Order: sequence, then structure tokens, then C-alpha cells
Amino acid sequence: MNAIKKVGKWLAPPPKTSDDGRDQWSSRTSFVLASMGGCAGMGNLLRFPSQVYNNNGLQWFIPYLMAIFIIAIPILVLEIAIGQAYRGGSVIAYNNISRRLKGVGLSLLYTTFVVGPYFVANLSWIMIYFRNSFTSPLPWTGRGQGFYMNDVVANVDPIAAAPGSGNWVQYPGTALIGETVGWATFTWFLVWLCIVRGVGLTGRVVYFTMGLPIIITIVLIGRSASLPNAWRGIKLYIGEFNADQLGRGQIWQTACGQVFFSTGVGFGYFTSYASYNQKLSNAVMDSIVIVCSNALFECIAAFAVFGVIGFLGMTPTPGERVGSFTVGFITLPLAVTEMPGANFWAVALFFTLMVLGFSSAFAMLDAAVTLTMDAQKKVPRWGVVTILVVVSFLLTLMYCTQFGFYLLDGVDRWLNDVALVFVVWSECISATTIYRMKDVIGQVGRPAFAIYNIGFLGAMILGVAIAHAVSPGAGAGLGFGLFVAGTMLALLLAKTPESTVPKFWSRNAVLTRFYYLAFYSGDMLRHNLNLIVGTGKNWKIPMVWAPTLRYIGAPILAIVYGFSYPGFYAVRNDPMHIFGFAIGHLGLVIIALGLIVPSWFDLFIPVERRSEGMIPYAPGVIGGSIDIDAATSDRMERDFRQYDNRRRSIIDKAALDLKV
Repeated sequence: MNAIKKVGKWLAPPPKTSDDGRDQWSSRTSFVLASMGGCAGMGNLLRFPSQVYNNNGLQWFIPYLMAIFIIAIPILVLEIAIGQAYRGGSVIAYNNISRRLKGVGLSLLYTTFVVGPYFVANLSWIMIYFRNSFTSPLPWTGRGQGFYMNDVVANVDPIAAAPGSGNWVQYPGTALIGETVGWATFTWFLVWLCIVRGVGLTGRVVYFTMGLPIIITIVLIGRSASLPNAWRGIKLYIGEFNADQLGRGQIWQTACGQVFFSTGVGFGYFTSYASYNQKLSNAVMDSIVIVCSNALFECIAAFAVFGVIGFLGMTPTPGERVGSFTVGFITLPLAVTEMPGANFWAVALFFTLMVLGFSSAFAMLDAAVTLTMDAQKKVPRWGVVTILVVVSFLLTLMYCTQFGFYLLDGVDRWLNDVALVFVVWSECISATTIYRMKDVIGQVGRPAFAIYNIGFLGAMILGVAIAHAVSPGAGAGLGFGLFVAGTMLALLLAKTPESTVPKFWSRNAVLTRFYYLAFYSGDMLRHNLNLIVGTGKNWKIPMVWAPTLRYIGAPILAIVYGFSYPGFYAVRNDPMHIFGFAIGHLGLVIIALGLIVPSWFDLFIPVERRSEGMIPYAPGVIGGSIDIDAATSDRMERDFRQYDNRRRSIIDKAALDLKV
């Protein structure tokens, strides 16, 4: 019995505890692998090839790489740094930036909690393939698409209706599919097992869930590339350049959605995972490693799919989109039928896909577990995990029906195109605008602060609207014009700040005012986070980080978001897309309520931590609400005394000049 207990403790050890009493990862490697496991999954092997297939050619990589380096990496630095510095999930972390941003933090968890159930439905379909992998010959040989749609998904075909005809698309099948429900139950039970003990067990699991998929993927690439006519599919992937696609919104929207879905940006679990980090871990390096390794993995793994696409002679049909996961589900099973020992490789493939998707599934649910555990201490972790798993399972059931495939496609499309894009846009704007805005208002005046931000936000909103209603040129002209006009008017009305600013911005009063209006909030957040994540030899958050989020990432996301509504118009008579469209907009409602009535979200934050978002007026003083050590505190006090002495000197000199 003692031996069994020892084995159990080794497999599921109790997590370490940090100095503040919070659970802690056993090592930095465990955190990085768990985060990479949250990224790497079906989004890489199944979803990525489908999105590239819809936008085939090298031009895909222009918006894709821009989304990675301009948006995903800066946002991931933000999500990991605030979780690590503020020692809490996304709601607590954003509350520390400002009490009015609790809705932004909760919206991240909303998106991940919606994705989790349909993600597990996909895993159920993978397990149906896994069960059939033991049948010889493999039952999908020569009928990849037919087997997927008729035997795996097993949905009843909808009755189509043309948009604008006044008729609705009808879905005659409504029954639950027993095998899909059974595998969903099994998957949620595995999720429960892996997170019920906390990060101690999760840290063990990820070594397995990240190692095996890499090996199997390499084997699949080798076999796929050696198939007859594989070069045709690879040419679709990297051998063409269709420049005309860059002028359409679909490719930009799809690329951003894919980057967010596969990297996990905007889902909140990175902030939850980072809150269990050692407080002084290297957040910037970790963020870059996680995003870049994920992008590299999915770009290389796609060769396994496109080799089979060439072998099958598949070509994209202009104007037709395949489902979010369809291409991967059709091509990868057919690849293993062409391999010696096909049954063995089929078992290995679908076991790998299950492991990949499974690590993402428990990462998503763990974010909600962290929120609940942070908010209350009465219900133990096992109780919280059990309740959330049961609720998630019940939500999965609607995707296990005879219309579940079409529902999944509708929810996935609009959750990514509407909710996820808007949530990440909100992160870009709020962290660099609302943080310590008392300082900005106190130094330049409320009218100047309001006019500048109304001009900036109005430029994005009206610019995008006019671009769709009139022309892209008219929208760009109006947007830039509003921003320039708002900036000039704000500078005219602004007071000259009394506090010191960085050397470049202190050359004259106009530059000083502009610094406070345009850069102060983001720059102070960078300084304050660097007190924790940028200590010692750690990489510091660079100076360009906040301006990139606010003035490059946010406008790009606003443009991408604007393409959602014309896209919805084409499917406005489909109930599944209407449902998904509504689900996507609930995320926007959560953010708005957090701004307007922040007290409604106090139940998600422990009583003793609710005041952390009420940062006192202290212009130019680094520190904010960051919990720092004694040495850093002493340095901050010295900085504040120096600042106060300089401020008094400026006031005394001004008074003397007036007398003269």
C-alpha cells in the first residue's frame, strides 16, 4: 500500500508553494511546456491546414507573420507578465491594471470556456477514428471525405436556402449521437484527472503530451512528402503567390483568427499559468519561445497535410470555404493508408492528435479553475474542477447532435472573427490607455485626455465603417484626419505637465503634453512590469512594446474586425451562424459592463484584493500596484524623493520668474 502511495505521489505530486502561499510550477520548463501544450493542438495539425487551404499560396504568410510579430508576441508578453506580476488569473490581473478592466479579464475566460466544449467534440471525432484504426483494412481507405462526414460526424444534411430568399436553412436531424457523447464523457474525465491536483500533476503530464506528437509529426511529413504527386499540394502551400487575395478581408481575418486560436492569445490561460510561475521568471523570453515554437511547429506540420492534398488531387474552389478542421480530418487519415503497417500508424496518428488536443483542453479549463479558486476558498480544488467539468460536458452535448458539426462551424467562425479579435483589441487599447489614467488627467486635464482618445478611437471606428461603405481610401483618409485633428486639438487644450518625462519628450511643452497623452500609460505599465519580470539577467519589456500594441496592433485588429459584418450578411439565414454570431457578441457585452459597472464583477476577486486596481495619483512615479521586494521599494522611494525635489524646484523657479 505504501508503495502504491509513493507511486501516486510521484505521478501526481502536490504542487510546490511560493512565498506568498500560491501554488508554483516545479520548474520553468514545466511552465513553458504546459504553455506550449496549450498552444500546440488541433489548431496546428487540423485547423491551420484548413485555413491555409482556403487562402492557398505564399501570400498567406504576410498577414500570418504580421499577426505573430505585431500582435501575438506583444499580447502574450502582456498576458504572461501581468499574471506573473499580479499573482492571479486574468480577472485579478486586469483589475490590478484598472478596476474597470475586470470585464476585459473575464472576456478572455469567456472565450476559452466557449471553445472548450466544441474542442472536446472534435476530440470525440478523433477517438472515433482511433477506435476504427484497429480495423483492417482501415475503413476510410479510398473514401476519406465520405467516412469523415457519414461515419464520424454522422450529421444529417441541412436543407439549404439562398440568402435573401426569405427562407431559413433547416436542420432536420436533432438527435444525440451516442458514440460521440461517450467519447466526450471519456475526454472530460481525462481532463478532470489531469488538473484536479493542480500544477504539480499538470507539470508531469506535459512532458508526455509535448514529446510524442513531435516524433509522430516528423514521420507523417516524411511519408506524405514521398507520396505520388505530393509536390502539387506542397505547391499550393508554398509554391504560389496570389497577390489579389491580399486585397480581400478574408485572408487577414482568417490569419489573425488562426494565430489567436493556435497560440492561445486572448484565451486567458497564459495569465493563469503565469500566476503559478516563480515571481522573477523571464516572461519576455518565455513569450517569444512559446509563440515562435508554436508557429514553427504548425508551419512544418502542414507539409504532412499538403503532401496528401497533392496526392488526392484536391484544389481549392474559389468562393467556397471548407470547414475549420475539415482538410486535416480528411487528408491525415488518408496519408496513413498509404504507409506500410497502416493500422499501427493510424493508431499512432490519432493517439497523437488526441494527446495534442487534450493538452489544450485542460489548459482552457484550468483558466476557469484558477478564476474560481482565486475568488473563493470555501470549495476545494477537486470540487471546483468537478463542477466545471460537468458544466463543460453538458455544453459539449449540443455538438454531439446530428447538427453538431454545423453548429461547431458557426460558433468557431464567429467566436474567432468577432469575440476573439475584439477581446485582443481591447487588451491592446485598455492596457495602454486606462492604466494610471488619473496621472494623465491630472497632468494634462480631462478635456485634452477625452478629446485625444475620442479622436483615436473614433478614427478606427469611423475609418473602418467608411472604408466598407464608400471605399478603403476614403476610410483611411477620414481615419487619419480624425486622429490628427483630435491630437492637435488635445495638444492645444492640454495643460503642460509638471512631472518629469523622458529626456526626448522634455524638449518643449508640446512634446511633453504629447508624451502624456499618447505614451504615458503604456510606458508606465512597461516600467512597472519590468520591476518584476525584467530583473537581473531577464529580458526587459522593450520601449517599443506599448506603442506597438496601441498604434499598430489595435488599428490592424479594428480593420480585421470590420470584415466580420459583411461576412455574416452572406449567412444571415443560417440559424447556426446566427447562434455563433450572438455567442461572439456576448464577449463584447462583458467588456462593456466591466467598464460601466465594474462592481458587478467584484465577486470574481477576493475581498482583500479588490482595492488593488485603485492606483493613487502619482505622476511619473514607478511602482503602481506592483508587489515588490524591499530593495526595489527603497529604490522607488529614492526616485520619488528625487522627483518631488525636482517638482518643487520647478515650482519655485516659476514663482521666482513671475515675481521678476
